[in-house]
Amino acid sequence: MTQRQGKPMAEPQVDGWEGILAPNERILWQGRPRGGLGFGPGALIALPFGLAFSGFALFWMVLASGAGGLFWMFGLIHFTAGLAVALGPILFPAWRRRHTWYTLTDRRAFIATDMPLRGRRLDSYDLRATTRLSLVPGPPATIHFATRSQRGRNGTRAVPVGFERIEDGDRVYRLMRDLRASSAESPPAHSTQTEQPTP
Repeated sequence: MTQRQGKPMAEPQVDGWEGILAPNERILWQGRPRGGLGFGPGALIALPFGLAFSGFALFWMVLASGAGGLFWMFGLIHFTAGLAVALGPILFPAWRRRHTWYTLTDRRAFIATDMPLRGRRLDSYDLRATTRLSLVPGPPATIHFATRSQRGRNGTRAVPVGFERIEDGDRVYRLMRDLRASSAESPPAHSTQTEQPTP
């Protein structure tokens, strides 16, 4: 995508969208999430736990090193794991946002990613009358319009999906709300996932 972050499009850019957009489907907005680190509820919970785990491992390594030899190096595994628990929920979402693009048409919302090692992916979500919209005010604002299932240690949970940390969230939210209202007679919402080049 060449469109600057969160700017309205006077003339929709359709290069790279051939075969993706339906006939007469129009692009209304394109943008990208704001960069930088964000601290969500999960990060605030994981941070103290991970730091405490790493701190204990570091303390153990100092004690073990006093006995001589390389036995203290076994603590590096736990020290690294603690740092991953503490910093992963902060650093990974920021890294993911750097490789994410958003597009809103008059029918669907698209989330495109181009992740190293994982490759390119384009997810689309139909905007229907039954679509639940949720706005987290900003700036930057976040708009949730779908959920996906994510497996964790305690089973499967629903994770919200949407346009995260965008600059003009209020305007995009109004666009999506109007689209939902105009689709009152359409079938229920569903999402599709396709492997396509990033626009």
